[in-house]
Amino acid sequence: MKQTAEAYAKVINKFIKAANGVTYAYRELGEKSGVPLILFIHLSGNLDNWDPRVVDGLAKNHWVFTVDYQGVGLSDGTVTPSMASMAKDMVAFIKALNFDKVDILGFSMGGFVAQEVLEVAPKLVRKMILAGTGPRGGEEIENVMKISDRDSVKAIFTLTDVKTYLFFTRTANGKRKAKEFLNRLKERKTDRDKTISWKAYRAQLKAINEWGTAKPADLSKYQLPVLVANGDHDKMVPTPNSRDMAKRFPNGQLVIYSDAGHAGIFQYYTEFVNTANHFLDD
Repeated sequence: MKQTAEAYAKVINKFIKAANGVTYAYRELGEKSGVPLILFIHLSGNLDNWDPRVVDGLAKNHWVFTVDYQGVGLSDGTVTPSMASMAKDMVAFIKALNFDKVDILGFSMGGFVAQEVLEVAPKLVRKMILAGTGPRGGEEIENVMKISDRDSVKAIFTLTDVKTYLFFTRTANGKRKAKEFLNRLKERKTDRDKTISWKAYRAQLKAINEWGTAKPADLSKYQLPVLVANGDHDKMVPTPNSRDMAKRFPNGQLVIYSDAGHAGIFQYYTEFVNTANHFLDD
């Protein structure tokens, strides 16, 4: 039986120990059939940072999993020092679930990790969605640390959630959509995830900086279908990276949302869910 709408706000936390000795926290919903869809979250994100409208919308058609990286939230272990090692962690989680073929949605840093999964386990992935993200060595990705630190200070002084500044435009529409998004993240009332530690957050930032300055990957060798999505004013991972990445994948598709920032897929969740479901089911 398929999950009802808005199930993500109530679905239970689960745990599984992988062969690498790490116990991962995850949530699972949707009909348990077909190719599973694994969601990789952004910098400092945990299970509660996924927009429930996006997860529920995807789970109407698919078997969906969200997961905490090693050393984050309710998962144990220590944050690993690179995107490549985070990818190996996620492969270990997927293998612990006994899946040999999955689809992946990677948002922001999760998109970096997803691309590295192609490097370490290319046969594991059937289709991939890369949102609010860019390629290794992409334009200004190394500035994420500087931007995050600056907006974190601004958020403290304005008593505002930092995602308001990092994820959305500062137009009237962007401010309204940011407020709506943050309210949706609060819909879960019980069994919420643990906030990332400062040490783990800084370790992720360091890994992103190294990713941003690393040698670009050869994306032309990957023949899988890839959907790239972003807002037209992403300041964390500048939007030109999305356009470039979609061209570099032989079977890349691109969707850009207007008057939207880093979290365009959350701002336009209805449109994104429809596009993503069509892409995955086509």
